[in-house]
Amino acid sequence: MNTFERIQSSQTFTPPSDWLKIKTIDMHTGGEPLRVILSGLPELKGNNVLEYRQYMKENHDDIRTALMFEPRGHADMYGCILVPPNDASADFGILFTHNEGYSTMCGHATIAITKLAVDLGWVEKIEPLTKVVIDAPCGRLESFARIKNGQVESVYFHCVPSFVVGLNYKVEVEGLGLIQYDLAYGGAFYAYVDADKYGIKMTSDNYRQLIEKGMAIKQAVIQTNDQIIHPFEPQMSELYGTIFTGRSHTLGIDSRNVCIFATGEVDRSPTGSGVSGRIAIQSKKEELKHGETMSIESIIGSVFTGSIHKEEKYGRYDAVIPSVEGTAHVVAQNEFLIDPEDPFKNGFILR
Repeated sequence: MNTFERIQSSQTFTPPSDWLKIKTIDMHTGGEPLRVILSGLPELKGNNVLEYRQYMKENHDDIRTALMFEPRGHADMYGCILVPPNDASADFGILFTHNEGYSTMCGHATIAITKLAVDLGWVEKIEPLTKVVIDAPCGRLESFARIKNGQVESVYFHCVPSFVVGLNYKVEVEGLGLIQYDLAYGGAFYAYVDADKYGIKMTSDNYRQLIEKGMAIKQAVIQTNDQIIHPFEPQMSELYGTIFTGRSHTLGIDSRNVCIFATGEVDRSPTGSGVSGRIAIQSKKEELKHGETMSIESIIGSVFTGSIHKEEKYGRYDAVIPSVEGTAHVVAQNEFLIDPEDPFKNGFILR
């Protein structure tokens, strides 16, 4: 047997018993990655999603960095961990992970995990519409897979109550000057900035500047705005990112979102929670009404469609329940290995 024949006959590596083995399915929604962690994690202790999230932060954050950072991931990687639901009326719970930590809400992950739940038979497939109920850190999400000929064609979800904290705030940003922004919540808090107004190009060739400007705005808002307070849950009271908005680059699409979140991640999708906040803003400005839809594209041209599902009071805010729709795709099945002797086992980031 020559070397090439040996290559063909021996293609499975058997790791030593003391190595950690973590199985995932990798997906993308509108180009934004999602690494779904299926098995290999130590047991997470707690009684609800927020407690599981806290336990993961305090006890197993090295696994997050190992799977999100290089060499297994990259600076813009995103993932999720499936956990038990808060109670039996939901199908499962979910935690969201990224380069900075654990987000409160993620729309692109909700769309992807709903498709996977249907495709893998975690929930009963019902045509033409299959409902999946998910407990996220920000609250309960209802998600719906549109089924045709046995296949998931698209997914839409009803987000948690989304609201506008304030419009037309102003903040001085080093290198940019005085910037006007809207502050809104769509499962996470974002500062929304009209990029066209400030001559900021929302294109992939301006990727680095978008990160720098988005992070500068985020830090300036955090330092100056004391209204980033969730009405009921202190763990939600943090600014997740900056969303640049403006004209679309595609005929027939209403607008463009470019979200800079966590520690300078750039969302390849239009950002599900960000679209939820946009829907709240457009509703507040009376630019979007019941029965109307708004199509929003990302930095790479992928599109989510948003609308108002219903309106309700949420604490002191007049909120909307947005509906956000998109598509997701499976790209890989993996078994990641963590060698306890590897000096870079917990990962690193170079940008």
